[in-house]
Amino acid sequence: MTDRMRDLIAVVTGAASGIGLATARRLDAEGARVIGLDLVPGELQAFATWFHCDIASAERVDEAFHRIAGQVGQIDVLVNNAGIGAVGDVATATEEDWTRVLNVNVIGTARVTRAALPLLRRSPHASIVNICSIAATVGLPARAVYSASKGAIQSMTLAMAADHAHEGIRVNCVNPGTADTPWVNRLLDQAADPAAEKARLAARQPIGRLITPDEVASAVAYLASPDQASTTGTALAVDGGMNGLRLPA
Repeated sequence: MTDRMRDLIAVVTGAASGIGLATARRLDAEGARVIGLDLVPGELQAFATWFHCDIASAERVDEAFHRIAGQVGQIDVLVNNAGIGAVGDVATATEEDWTRVLNVNVIGTARVTRAALPLLRRSPHASIVNICSIAATVGLPARAVYSASKGAIQSMTLAMAADHAHEGIRVNCVNPGTADTPWVNRLLDQAADPAAEKARLAARQPIGRLITPDEVASAVAYLASPDQASTTGTALAVDGGMNGLRLPA
């Protein structure tokens, strides 16, 4: 592991589990001081600073960043990872589903970024990495609400990159395929045959398995690194080839 993040300060949302926890650990291993935001600390307090933050609330987000500003003079890396899912198509999704998911996944990302910008502007190499999804670019059944939110994240990533390029703030996103995370495992638990459903999800990715959180975390660290000073407005797929490959059956 390199120390390319030494002395950098990284904030990760949804940092207590899954991709967020793997990312927080990776950035810590590369030398960054990590501040994790989540509803619960999980394992974060063993290696990072944890602040309670519900990104569905502008007040809670502002409170968290007020506390962060009391401890650090700048933020070098912001990872917008926190998000929620929903199952169903447009016929079955409720108004509550749409409001809840878009409020957290899309507006929540905007809230956090808005609150972080004053501290990011103080960094000579600020980087924002949004966690998007294969759902932004591939039609997945029974994922209408979630897919819409992630499509918005990819588009917003480009808009943010354009808006803040003149400030030296880079903005990119990572698009994971189906990853082996607690959230996916909770969905599998709802299936009639969880083992068969997991095998189906693995088989639809050309590499024949689920993506690991550590693989996504590695991609985040790559994009966040000051070494990638010319990389902005990019969506990096970590999807086992699902978006671009069509292998013979």
